[in-house]
Amino acid sequence: MIRATGARQAFLRQSSILSKRNLRIEDGSNRNMKTVWKITKWALIIVACLFILIQLKRPARTNPASDSSQAIEARAQIPMPVKDILDRSCRDCHSNNTEWPWYTNVAPLSWFITDHVNEGRQNLNMSEWGKLDRDRQDRKLRQICDQVDDNVMPLSSYTPMHPKAVLSDQDKKVLCEWTAAERARLSAAK
Repeated sequence: MIRATGARQAFLRQSSILSKRNLRIEDGSNRNMKTVWKITKWALIIVACLFILIQLKRPARTNPASDSSQAIEARAQIPMPVKDILDRSCRDCHSNNTEWPWYTNVAPLSWFITDHVNEGRQNLNMSEWGKLDRDRQDRKLRQICDQVDDNVMPLSSYTPMHPKAVLSDQDKKVLCEWTAAERARLSAAK
C-alpha cells in the first residue's frame, strides 16, 4: 500500500511537472503567434503605403497628334476585313490612337503598359506610315505577316484583357495575303 501511494505521488508530481511545461509551451506559442501577427500587420501596412506612394509616379499616357495623310489608311490599300483586324488587334499599341483603359492609371501596371505602347509605336506606328520609305514599308509589311504567323503579335500579355484581339488562323491568313499584295503593289510602284 505504501508503495502504491508513493508511486501515485510520484505520478502526480510527474504529471504536474508535465502540465506546467505544457502551459509554458502554450504561452510561448501564443507569444510567437502574436509576434508573427504583429509583423504581418506591419508588413501589410508598409506594402499598402508603398502602393499608395508609387501612384504618385505616373507615366505619360499620350496620343500624339498626327497627320492623317501619313496614316497607313491614307497610304496603303486596306480592305475592310484587314482594317477591322488592325483596329481590333494592333491599333492600341501601334498607332497614336491608343485607347487607355482605367487600369492604365494604376501603378505599377501603368508603367508596364505605357512602356509596351511606346515600344510598339517605336517599332511600327501606323499613324506615321507615310514617313517610312518604301523599302522600310516593305520590311514592315513582311514583319507584320511573320510576327502574326509566329504568334508573336499581338502580345500574349495584351490578349487576356483584350480577348477580341486574339487572331484566328483566318485572321492571320487575311493579314498575310494583304501584306503580300501590298508589298507587290509597292514593288510595282518603284
